[in-house]
Amino acid sequence: MSSYQDYGYPNDDPCHAFNYLEKPLTSLLNQDKNTTILDLGCGNGFLVNYLLKHGFNAYGTDASEQGIEIADKINPGRFFVQDLSVPGLPKQLEDIKFDTIISTEVIEHLYDPHAFVALCRDILTPTKGELIISTPYHGYLKNLSLSIFNKWDNHISPLWQGGHIKFWSVKTLTQILNEHGFEVTAFRGCGRIPYFWMSMIIKAKLK
Repeated sequence: MSSYQDYGYPNDDPCHAFNYLEKPLTSLLNQDKNTTILDLGCGNGFLVNYLLKHGFNAYGTDASEQGIEIADKINPGRFFVQDLSVPGLPKQLEDIKFDTIISTEVIEHLYDPHAFVALCRDILTPTKGELIISTPYHGYLKNLSLSIFNKWDNHISPLWQGGHIKFWSVKTLTQILNEHGFEVTAFRGCGRIPYFWMSMIIKAKLK
């Protein structure tokens, strides 16, 4: 984890993306089916604490010790530090059977997304496990607009330490999920008007 750059969480407030992810994300969850949830890359734990408040059984892990410390103050024992680039879970979670993994705005920051998706596959309960993953949306019309208005430098923020290093489309995110044994079952565009979405959510299940 020597190359890890801590995001820097000042408090337990939601990130800006939660404003447009909340409704599409919760529309994909069912308490009868999504009984034990793991938020991989939970940051300061806001989403896990939100889910717990609404009756879900949820846990969270993140590489940020600062974020986990903040999260643990609200619901102790639900949050653990984890390097998402290596296999396995923290020992405190090894005996829990997770049927659902949520990961919001994480995969675009990872150097090895294949290892991350493989980790999700290996954690989930075989045959019925579900993965719900969000990432900034990229598609033809949005990319064209960024080019026409010369906004790529602002959009990809190359000077942002620890910023986005992978830029996903529906096609490429679907492909990496398929390669690791997942089948996409739902899609949600989030924020702005269709095809200029700020982010997208893809839900997939293990085949």
